Amino acid sequence: MTSSESARTAVRRTRSPASPSSTPGPAAGITIYGCEQDEAVLFRELAPYCGVTPTITDAAVSEATVTLASGNRCISVGHKTRVTNSTLRALGRAGVRYISTRSVGYNHIDVEYAESVGISVENVAYSPDSVADYTLMLMLMAVRGAKSLVRRADVHDYRLNDTRGKELRDLTIGVIGTGRIGVAVMDRLRGFGCRVLAHDSRPRNSADYVPLDELLQLSDIVTLHIPLDAGTHHLLDRRRIEQLKYGAFVINTGRGPLIDTEALVAALESGRLGGAALDVIEGEEGIFYADCRNKSIEGTPLARLQSMPNVLISPHTAYYTDHALRDTVENSLFNCLNFESGKQHG
Repeated sequence: MTSSESARTAVRRTRSPASPSSTPGPAAGITIYGCEQDEAVLFRELAPYCGVTPTITDAAVSEATVTLASGNRCISVGHKTRVTNSTLRALGRAGVRYISTRSVGYNHIDVEYAESVGISVENVAYSPDSVADYTLMLMLMAVRGAKSLVRRADVHDYRLNDTRGKELRDLTIGVIGTGRIGVAVMDRLRGFGCRVLAHDSRPRNSADYVPLDELLQLSDIVTLHIPLDAGTHHLLDRRRIEQLKYGAFVINTGRGPLIDTEALVAALESGRLGGAALDVIEGEEGIFYADCRNKSIEGTPLARLQSMPNVLISPHTAYYTDHALRDTVENSLFNCLNFESGKQHG
């Protein structure tokens, strides 16, 4: 058993801080940037079992905060703040050689540029069930018109919607992206008895894979579970949105720029689409995770979407469960250990 495997076993078997006599000597140091309170609690609890010394700060990584990484080759960052190239250069000069991002996606970091200045970047795996559960919830809310019902009930208007809802067993669901989260979504959908179609550049299982155009044309609901990169930016552009079935629903718990938002808004406003449920949206930076009650967002695509009774918006929260948090913290620490021991995986 390797040192990281024995540490992982120790983490999973106990839930209380280690005593000094039972704690392995520090093998690595890591600076955790943008660390929220509940994350900090877990980092402090789990780090001793991994032999990692954590430096914890709620400050985002930036040129101004690079000094906090002094003496550590590894840092951990969240997905809420973009890591600029100038910050990457400063980190490289400070001796940082490894970034573990506490997310599945890398779109907040220029990975190629980081490598050019001598820094490796790796994501973390966490429970796919967090996002998969949330995706199913959004589907059910979308096809049952839950937004309108709940809003009316909040003001004591208990009339039913003018249009009846749909049952998932009667629908065809198109799943774009069949990594861990996409597969978890399909596993859940099978319990509803609906037809499930899949599309991925690298088919991985026995799902019913079809070309993307065919999936769009046949699906009553399309849900996105692919990483954001140059090849998937605006995957659902105007042309592809026009291919969707009349009255179809779009679900996005991946990344906002997977969809051309202006084209989506136009299709919703025209009545061509039945609705959308979006946990992510283009331009969410600086809005999601902030209290914007006194900040005007009028005239933005977000405001237009939120004004529609058939569009659900949530603030990039699908991943936000206690189980996923523990996975994220634990795997951030093991990423650091593996890098320091030369066992980093791609």
